[in-house]
Amino acid sequence: MATMVHEAIASGVEHYGFTPHSPIPFESPCNMEASQTDAYFAEVARLRKDYARLINLYAGMEIDYLGKTWGPSHPYFDTLPLDYRIGSVHFIPTPDGSKEIDVDGRPDGFARKLAEYFDGDLRYVIDTFYARSLEMIEAGGFDIIGHFDKIGFNATWVKPGIEDEPFYRRHIDDMVEAIREKGIIAEVNTKSWIPRDGASTEEILRLYPRLFPSAHVIGRLVKAGVPLAVNSDSHYPERITTGREAAFAIIDSFSGKD
Repeated sequence: MATMVHEAIASGVEHYGFTPHSPIPFESPCNMEASQTDAYFAEVARLRKDYARLINLYAGMEIDYLGKTWGPSHPYFDTLPLDYRIGSVHFIPTPDGSKEIDVDGRPDGFARKLAEYFDGDLRYVIDTFYARSLEMIEAGGFDIIGHFDKIGFNATWVKPGIEDEPFYRRHIDDMVEAIREKGIIAEVNTKSWIPRDGASTEEILRLYPRLFPSAHVIGRLVKAGVPLAVNSDSHYPERITTGREAAFAIIDSFSGKD
């Protein structure tokens, strides 16, 4: 965390928030454990004190929505001293409901999971992802919705052009309207503006550069008056400001700003 703060200061960032993936009620290599939360908030407090004259720091959390039993509105998160909450969908259930599968990772991994857990049913995965996202919006308990069309990025790897299909566009229509109605901030996530480490040439040509949500969806959000928060979702200190200027240029192109 200190390394990220050092880089944020060096990059001229004045406000910086931490958003570790929240605890969830089963083991996951991507999520912090509940036993780690005290150490996390203690470290935020220490860094705030040490760097108070250089940067403003915030304790956030990216909270997984897993259906009606777990998500940002769960009472557990009211017990944590969070400055803000990001609500995100990373997991969806298998068709028989026996297991939650992370569909948010690399596109090649997504393709493997699609075959292994969903019998190749891409439509089920997309429909379930957006149904769960709408449930999360309705349940509330968060300030910012995270990368809400990431599923389109991975689905495009399996079926190029799927984001232009009518059923997919209807999902985006429903999401934009629900976000607008609830007054939620939409994240503009820039982490894939440059290729991920280890990306193949095919991945680079098919998937990058990319924002979440994609540029035309950003246009829809701007026209709907949805407030936006640009961030890099950076897992690496050198990428804290990746894609930031490009994202603002895209936003401004829809808002009529120079």
